[in-house]
Amino acid sequence: MTKEGALHEGTNSDADEKQIIEELNPGERARILRKIDWRLLPLVTLLFLLSFLDRVNVGNAKVAGMSTDLNLTGFKYNIAAAVLFIPYSLAEVPSNIALKLFRPSRWIPTIMVAWGLVMTLMCLVNSFQSLVVARLFLGLAEAGLFPGVNYYICLWYPRSQLSKRIAIFFSAATIAGAFGGLLAYGIENMEGVGGLHGWQWIFCLEGIVTVLVAFLSFFLMYDYPETAKFLTESERVYIVNMLKEDANNLSTHYHIRFVLQAMKDYKTYVQALIYIGLVVPGYAIALFSPTIINDLGYSAANAQLLSVPPFVLGCIATILVGIKSDQHNLRGPYIIGGAFVSLVGYILLYCSVQAGPSYAGACLAALGVFSTVAVDLAWMISNAGGDLKRGVVIAIVIGLGNLGGICSSFIYIDPP
Repeated sequence: MTKEGALHEGTNSDADEKQIIEELNPGERARILRKIDWRLLPLVTLLFLLSFLDRVNVGNAKVAGMSTDLNLTGFKYNIAAAVLFIPYSLAEVPSNIALKLFRPSRWIPTIMVAWGLVMTLMCLVNSFQSLVVARLFLGLAEAGLFPGVNYYICLWYPRSQLSKRIAIFFSAATIAGAFGGLLAYGIENMEGVGGLHGWQWIFCLEGIVTVLVAFLSFFLMYDYPETAKFLTESERVYIVNMLKEDANNLSTHYHIRFVLQAMKDYKTYVQALIYIGLVVPGYAIALFSPTIINDLGYSAANAQLLSVPPFVLGCIATILVGIKSDQHNLRGPYIIGGAFVSLVGYILLYCSVQAGPSYAGACLAALGVFSTVAVDLAWMISNAGGDLKRGVVIAIVIGLGNLGGICSSFIYIDPP
C-alpha cells in the first residue's frame, strides 16, 4: 500500500470512529457506562469485601475467644493487628507496576490466591508469635489488592465518573464490617468442631471462600476496554476515545521516568497525609468496634451483632456521598464534611461513659469517616497524570496512608 493510500485509510478510519461517537446520544453513552458497571463493579466489590474482611476479622476473632486462648494481654493484640500494615507500605508500588506490566486478570487473582491460602492457614496459629508471623505474610500477599483495584477502575472510566464507582467499590469495606460481625456470630457456634475453636473457624472459612473466588476471578475479570469482548465495536470505540480525551494525550506506556515523576511530585505526599488522616479513624472503627461494644457491657455474641449497624450506615453514606460528589464535581467539601461528622462521633466515644451515647458515637464515626475515603481516592486519582504515574501515585498514597493502620492499631489498649 502506498503512503498516500495508508494515509487515506487512516483518515477514513478516524472519520468512521468520529461518526460512531457522534451518533451516540447521551442516553446511549450512559447505557454503555452502566454496561461496564455491571461487568466490573460487582466483581471488584466482592474482591475488596473479602480483602477487607480478611484484614480486620482479627477484631471479631479477638472477641470470639482468640485473646484468651493466645494470651493476648497488654500490647500483644495491638502488635498483631499493626504488623499487617508494615508490608503494605513496601509492596504496593511494585504491585501496581506489576499490574501494568502483566494483565489485571492474572495479577489480581494471583495475589488473591496467595492471601487466601495464608488466611486459611491462620486457623493453625497457637501463639502470639505465630499470629504475628501469619499477619505479616497476610499483609505482604494482600498489599496489592486495594491500590490495584483503584488503578484498574481508573483504566475504564473518565475522571469525572470515578467518585461514585470508587464509592460503590469501597462500600465493600463497610459491608465487610457488617457482614463480619454477622458471620462471626454464626461461626462462633462451631466451637470445638474438628478440634478448632470458633475464632479459628473464622479464619479458616473466610480464607477458603477467598481462594474459591480468586479462582473464579481468573475467568470473570476483564483486562482493558480495548480487549473487552462484552463491548460491541461501536461501544469500544466510544470508550477508548472517551478515555483518550480524558487523559488529554498523557502517556500510557511504561517508562521509569513516570515512576520517578510520581515519587518526586510533592502533591503525592500531600495526598498521602490527607489519606492517613482518614485511615487512622477508619481502621480504628474496623479493628475495635466489637471490643468497644463488648466493653459497653454487652455479651461477646451481642457485641458481634451490634457492630453491624455502624457499618451499614457507613455503607449508605459512602455510596450517597460518592454520587453527590460526582454530580457537583466537588471533592474537598465532602471530605471536610464527613471528617467533621466522624469527629463528633469520636468526641461522643471519648466523653461518654454511658452505652447509648457511646454507641451513637460509634455510628457517627463510621458514617463520617467511611464516606470520605472514596471521594479522597477519586480526588487523588483525577490529578495524578498518565496511566503509569497514576498507578504509582495510587500505590504511594495508599501505601504511606496504611501506616495510619499501625497508629490505629494502638488506639485501644487492653489491660495487662
